[in-house]
Amino acid sequence: MPAQVAAPAHMFTQRFSATRRGARLARYLAVQQLDVWGFPYGGEVSDSAAAIVGELAANAVVHGRVPGRDFELRLVKLPGPGRPGTLRIDVADTRTERRPPAPGTLVPPSPDSETGRGLLVVAALATSWTVLDRPPVGKIVRAALELPER
Repeated sequence: MPAQVAAPAHMFTQRFSATRRGARLARYLAVQQLDVWGFPYGGEVSDSAAAIVGELAANAVVHGRVPGRDFELRLVKLPGPGRPGTLRIDVADTRTERRPPAPGTLVPPSPDSETGRGLLVVAALATSWTVLDRPPVGKIVRAALELPER
């Protein structure tokens, strides 16, 4: 018997321009969508997801930008076996050759560095995260948040 895969309870997908404005809009719309799904603005899930989306979208704009190409945000709320489930956050860009370090290999920047902390924030807030290939071109940085009991 094949393994069963949980179908998403909710899904939101949107493409954004690979600009700072696009990254801000991705964060804003993620928080709005979570509110629609019952995770209110200012709550733990909303705040954690906003920080994760903000960091991943900023990375897509700064490190994954290809002129003329957008980046994509996908939020998927997956049900858990009993409940409450998982929120999966995917940010995809079209830059294949510039991949972030793998989970578990992040090195903190020097204390006086002004950059290099984004994925450390993602690693601290997310239950897990990874980098996947995006066929036919690009990559997806995926973070998962275990959802609390409501």
